[in-house]
Amino acid sequence: MKGARSKTWHLSTRRRADSHKGDYGHVLVVGGARGMTGAPILCAQAALRSGAGLVSLAAPKEVYPVIDRKAPPEIMVHPLPGGLPALLKRASVLAVGPGLGRGSVQKRLVRRLLAKSTQPMVIDADGIVALKSLKKLKRSSRAGETVITPHPGEMANLLGIPIKEVQSNRKGIAVATAKRLGAVVVLKGHHTVIASPSGRVVLNSTGNPGMATAGMGDVLTGVIAALIGQGADAFHAAVAGVYLHGLAGDLAAKRQGQVSLTAGDVLAALPAAFQKAL
Repeated sequence: MKGARSKTWHLSTRRRADSHKGDYGHVLVVGGARGMTGAPILCAQAALRSGAGLVSLAAPKEVYPVIDRKAPPEIMVHPLPGGLPALLKRASVLAVGPGLGRGSVQKRLVRRLLAKSTQPMVIDADGIVALKSLKKLKRSSRAGETVITPHPGEMANLLGIPIKEVQSNRKGIAVATAKRLGAVVVLKGHHTVIASPSGRVVLNSTGNPGMATAGMGDVLTGVIAALIGQGADAFHAAVAGVYLHGLAGDLAAKRQGQVSLTAGDVLAALPAAFQKAL
């Protein structure tokens, strides 16, 4: 699927009778650290539930045994850093940052992936911290498209401004950051803002306050990465992924209310969200 990004892409549940797993993208999730082994697993599971043909998870060697035990059998788990070059050759899209940690080693890893990988990349959570000193992520500096998915606190940290300032001008800041970095920006929160480097902007209509809990962003990252792996360009994948993620949250909240909602509940509701949307 490398190089298969399409600006005429549309979401569909129909698949050719003669298709195989290689037709639907290979998502490589890079993440995991002590105390945060669940985050990359949630991301990888969301990618599978969103139609990815293959999902690999690359985790630092110190937490690899834990993640390998906890991950469902459909996810292929590999230790870092040894297997990374071979994994990069096979992957269609990277999902970087869930539970990765914020140390210097992790920051160097993210920057290495930005510099060396040719695939589209979805960067979330701790991966966004590594971008703080970068001026741009344009195609002139990397071959693949980039999506970043900050919540308001992460956006404030990235730009070095107060959270209140981010929240007072969500649309303007998302657009300006997308243009500066040359990346699609998904500024999460009430009416999530999706902005492209060209200035296109969409406000999402799905989702609810029950989704303000740990792990939701990991699920969203997996959804967006899976859609890119199936041929969507970064902007369309982000718009569709945010919508479907929020719709899954709304469906799950109808069953059990907002107070008890977890990221696992949204993950479980993704199949229903895809069916309803399509």
